[in-house]
Amino acid sequence: MKKIVKLLVVGALMFVGFACEQPATEPQTPTQLEVTPNNISGSWKLLLWNDATLPEGLDVYIDFVRSDRTFTMYQNTDSHYTRTLTGRYNIYVDEELGKAVLRGEYDHGAGEWNHRYIVESLTAEEMLLEAKDDPLERLTYVRSAIPSEILGN
Repeated sequence: MKKIVKLLVVGALMFVGFACEQPATEPQTPTQLEVTPNNISGSWKLLLWNDATLPEGLDVYIDFVRSDRTFTMYQNTDSHYTRTLTGRYNIYVDEELGKAVLRGEYDHGAGEWNHRYIVESLTAEEMLLEAKDDPLERLTYVRSAIPSEILGN
């Protein structure tokens, strides 16, 4: 009889142990970074354009260099082949919005970027930009190495 009671107690304890739910942990939100040349420095790939994934075969990469505030962009949005565009970028705080704005100017007199971009979010792995003059123009970049076949073009 004692063995049966022991087995029932052990079984009940195991049942209670398995039945107890683990406390739910809230998903960790990535830490927001200050928008500085140091924090945006490096290579990024355009993941979403206006909240939609890019069509197959369409690529946009940008590499920001903090030391001299230059960028190199690799893109094939307007050509079958990847084009390399270079220039300078600047970050400033829009006092009215209270947010950092990223703007760029292409080398060789090619002009400015189409928009100045409000940096809506910046984490170690993702950067969300919104055109200052067109809130429907949204770009989501993720940290990514630039593939060698793109660097070779």
